[in-house]
Amino acid sequence: MNELTLQTKQNEVSALTAKIKESASIVVVDYLGLTVLQVTKLRKNLREAGCEMKVIKNNIVRRAAKEAGYEEIVESIVGPNAIAFSKDDSVAAAKVLYDFAKGNKKLDMKVGVIDGAYVDNAELTVYATIPSRETLLTMLAAGMMGTVKDLAIALHMYIDEDSEEETEEVVDAPVAEEATEEPATETKEDSAE
Repeated sequence: MNELTLQTKQNEVSALTAKIKESASIVVVDYLGLTVLQVTKLRKNLREAGCEMKVIKNNIVRRAAKEAGYEEIVESIVGPNAIAFSKDDSVAAAKVLYDFAKGNKKLDMKVGVIDGAYVDNAELTVYATIPSRETLLTMLAAGMMGTVKDLAIALHMYIDEDSEEETEEVVDAPVAEEATEEPATETKEDSAE
């Protein structure tokens, strides 16, 4: 190898290592058997989710994975591979790839790294089937609103019940009879004394 080629490869490894480290997740996939049209559609779906997919030489991926501290991935880097990177959402790439693989059996998720942790195919599938952040927040808000609504209904019923008891007390209270006393008239005997 000449000096220029070696330097170029080292630069590629360094760039890939930096990309792996700054990504929230990476997923290694086997895309053998997909048509150019299918790969183009997959890349488009990944871009829409804020991800990207690259096909990189296996030796460069292995070296970059080692430098990034993800040696577990190295064993899976055989054959035609592509790597999907996600910068923001940790599970976005896994979700897009999982959804795409449902309709295209030739796409196979191998391994990945999500939030710095190595994950195998089974774990990738679990992450991919978790509802999105927005869906989870909606579910949480709906649960909280149900609780708040139930509390409001209970408080309203308590206030209504309390006001009914006060009304019953007023209605059932004995009416004070006014004493109608006639002025005492003096009798002859009383005045004689």
